[in-house]
Amino acid sequence: MKLKITEAASNKLNEKISGKQGYIKLKYDIDGCGCAVNGVAALWFESEKNVEEHQLETGGIPIYIEKAKEVFFDEEMTLDYKDSNGCFQLKSPNEYLNPRMSFYDKRGL
Repeated sequence: MKLKITEAASNKLNEKISGKQGYIKLKYDIDGCGCAVNGVAALWFESEKNVEEHQLETGGIPIYIEKAKEVFFDEEMTLDYKDSNGCFQLKSPNEYLNPRMSFYDKRGL
């Protein structure tokens, strides 16, 4: 999988993680959804990386994903940030996977 990170998204990610230890992860969040097909893409910042996660090809900031969750994403995607909405956007050439994607600091600090 390839994930292109725009300059706006890169700047915002760097701002959010500046001086902090952890891993940015692209998650397919199914909490409260009831079933896996109703999940939502989100960015999580966690303290540890699990063995079932691997690094996406981003050409920049390392972002990890669970191998089992790749099926819910497209092979090529773009991560952008829109100041006007105050949120990240995940899109592919075919669709918006999440036009209002959140970033959650899950490090438990």
